[in-house]
Amino acid sequence: MRKIQYVRGLVHRGLVALTKRWARCAPSVNPATIRREDWVGSLSDPSAFYVRCFRAFRQLPRDLISHRAFFTSAKRGFGEDAFHTMWYLLFREFNPSNFLEIGVYRGQVISLIALLARMERRPCRVTAVSPFTDAGDNVSTYSSAVDYLEDTVKNFDHFGLEHPELLKAFSTEAAARKLISGRTWDMIYIDGCHEYEIARQDWELCAGSVREGGVIILDDAGRSTTYQPRFFATAGHPGPSRLATEISRKDFREILQVGHNRVFQKIGKL
Repeated sequence: MRKIQYVRGLVHRGLVALTKRWARCAPSVNPATIRREDWVGSLSDPSAFYVRCFRAFRQLPRDLISHRAFFTSAKRGFGEDAFHTMWYLLFREFNPSNFLEIGVYRGQVISLIALLARMERRPCRVTAVSPFTDAGDNVSTYSSAVDYLEDTVKNFDHFGLEHPELLKAFSTEAAARKLISGRTWDMIYIDGCHEYEIARQDWELCAGSVREGGVIILDDAGRSTTYQPRFFATAGHPGPSRLATEISRKDFREILQVGHNRVFQKIGKL
């Protein structure tokens, strides 16, 4: 059985490498040419827009490419290259003064936001809520050999970034709910438990705390769209994907999709 799993792993990694190489054969895309008015195309044809973001990754600022390489090496992070393009676009468009992530693995996204803020010389308070343990859910398992809180801080130190505000707690705990509901947020990334009921609770809490005109990014929510992932990408998971179909279009409008990440802007005075 182990030999079969090993061979399957080799085949999968080989196919991923070949697919990425094929995708990169096309000319790269200047990310500066992906403008806000182009985002509507991500909703009508999310597969094509994903490829555009994937190819734009190669022309991101060098520090962002190095950041992705660091987290890809030694399996320090998940995600996909196109998502670095997405965060670059979002930060450029919204210039958040604060940022919240629910569910941290080893700090890839929150350190990327801190790095973008430093590059743009804009203050941005970075906060995260996570158990920082190997606690998983029905679709995720994690190693018990990593001190996730310590590792996240070390990864910030690697890039010389100011430490974020980190709350070690599940998002359903009272301390987490108090922190999230006690502030008004510019940008929130929900990447915690993928089980529907918990994801739903996270959304409802964050929906009441994000400012008008602010955005919530919902991870792993692409299965309920027409997005067709390449071999090296995924469409997400059932729980967040179901949640995305239930978001009130009276209160939020979807403005961007990059792979399984979907971005919703709170309706109000923009």
